Order: sequence, then structure tokens, then C-alpha cells
Amino acid sequence: MLLRLTYLGVTNTFALLRLLPRSDRDKDIEILTLRHQIAVLQHQLDGQRIQFRPADRALLAALLRALPKPTLHRLRLLVRPETILRWHRDLLSRRHAASRPRRRGRPRIVASIRILVLRLARENSTWSYRRVHGELLVLGVKVAPSTVWEIPHQAGLDPAPERTATTWADFLRSQAHAILAADFFETVTLAGTRLYILAVIEHASRRIRVLGATTHPTAAWVTQAARNLAMDLDDAASTARYLIRDRDGKYPALFDAILADTGITIVRRGVRVPRMNAIMERWVRTCWRELLDRTLIYNQRHLLHALRTYEAFYNAHRPHQGIANARPLRPLPEPIIDPDRLTHLDIRRHDRLGGILHEYEHAA
Repeated sequence: MLLRLTYLGVTNTFALLRLLPRSDRDKDIEILTLRHQIAVLQHQLDGQRIQFRPADRALLAALLRALPKPTLHRLRLLVRPETILRWHRDLLSRRHAASRPRRRGRPRIVASIRILVLRLARENSTWSYRRVHGELLVLGVKVAPSTVWEIPHQAGLDPAPERTATTWADFLRSQAHAILAADFFETVTLAGTRLYILAVIEHASRRIRVLGATTHPTAAWVTQAARNLAMDLDDAASTARYLIRDRDGKYPALFDAILADTGITIVRRGVRVPRMNAIMERWVRTCWRELLDRTLIYNQRHLLHALRTYEAFYNAHRPHQGIANARPLRPLPEPIIDPDRLTHLDIRRHDRLGGILHEYEHAA
């Protein structure tokens, strides 16, 4: 707009200089001609409005601002005199607004503060926005309480009273490092003998421990399995404090007492609520799919050999989605970034249990 207004001002100045040597008669003739042309244009427009650019409005308002209102009414113009006066008022208001210092509004929220507010709200379901605001002040981050309220609201987070409800899955995930799970499951040999398998899994690492397999899970056998588990946990410096199991009658009172002496509390899952022991149930199904459904078990000794081999494979090699595809006893290796190594990969396969399980590794 400023560039066009300058251009119009310069051209009209030259036009005024060109009019100076002309006589009044020539000027009167030109004025009459222009008035007639405006009348013809208004007749052709038939009441339609003409759109003026901001620069044209400013120039017309500046040229006609000195004329009184009665004189403006006698002029032949494409717009009404009131419009010219309104343009002039708008021009003055813009000039005054530009001369006043601009008031600064509320500064934009820094992205890192927004991320921190959302993190505090998600990690602390009982915190209200006032509590989050107080924690920010403790950290030296000063923002308005209304801003702290607005950020979770825009992100779609529910208020604190609606975020406090904890599901069973959320509870297990938050307490995983302190939870074990146990379960009995069965299989049948080629001769039709029924064998009972007892296994325990760690929620945090997904490490599995096969405690044994027997045809008769007597109280003495289950009690000895509990002693072996307690010693193994002690050797591994385990931090487990709870063990989830079902209400199976195979567990004697001594089973719970032995684990209680080591600081582990027994949690019995609800009746017909398998999701309370979902991780253990999932491992049992995986064991059936990857091992037992593909193996003909001869006897108890053969079953124990297959289970020990699968336990080592499961803990040391098989990736698990629940722990970001790591292995229970081995973290993920560093990714290969060398293009030459990626181009010349030499991967070898190692078969276990006659090819039922496959392990892949780089050639030495």
C-alpha cells in the first residue's frame, strides 16, 4: 500500500505541474469532460459499488479533506461524501495507531514447557493443574496457572479426578519389578501319561523359570519347588515382593509360607479372572505354540530336557515385544551402522531340539 500511495502521489504532482501553464478555460473544459465521463460511468454501473484500493482511498481522502461538506455534496464523485469523510477518519486512526507503542500480548508457550507440563500430568494422575503449577515453580519455571490448565485441556487430557482411576494392567505395569507369577499347566506323553508343569515368570524382565514337571504334584514336591525358587531368587538378588497364582489346590500352605519367609506376599487371582495373571497365561500359550504342539513327548525326562532347552532359548535369545524386543537376560545389541557390514551380512542358524527352535547369529 505504501509503495502504491507514493506512486499515486508522484503522478498527481506531475499532473498538477502540467496544469499550471494552462488557462482557466482549458481547465473548465477538462472539468466538464471529466464530470460527464463520471456520469456515464455511474449510469453504466447502475448502482453497483466500485472497489477502491486502500492507496486510492487514502489519496482521495487526503485531496478532499480540506473541502467543507456542502462543497463535497456538489462534487461529481463515484462515492458519497460521507464515504470520503469516513476514509479520512480511518486514515487518521491508522496514523495514530502506528504512532502509539504496540502492546505486547501474552508470549507464546515454549515447547519444552508444554512438554514438561504434559509429562507431569501424565506421570501423576492425581495431580490437579494447581499441583502441576506448584511443581513448575519448584523447578524454577514460572508460568500462569491458567496456562497450566490450558495445556492439558488442549492435549485432550482429562482433569485429575478422571485420571485417578487405575486399571489392573496399569497397576501391573507400574509394579512389574516386584511381581512374579506362577501357574500349573499340563501335557500328555505318547503313552498317555499326564504330566504337570510348574513355571514362574518375572513381570519386569519376562524371565521364565521352569520349576519342574511331575506326574504327581504332591504337597512335598510343590514345597520343594518353592524352596528351589526361593534360593534361586536369593542368588539373583531379586526384588520381587509379590507372587500371583490361581486358587489351584495343588499349592499347599507350605508353598505360601516358604515364600513369605523370603518377603514375598502371595496374591491369589480372582475366580474366573485370568487377566489378573495375563502375563503367565500368555507364556503358557506361547510354550504350547512354539514347543509342546510341535514335539512328541516320550516321558518325563524328555519333557524336562525340552523345557530346559526352551527356557534357555526364551531367556537368552527370543525377543519379547513387552520389553521392547529385548531378551530377558540379554539387552539388544547396538545397531549396525557400518554400510560395509550391512552389505556383507553373514548370518548363521543354530538349531535346537532337532530344528524346532532356530537361533540366528553373526558368523564368528
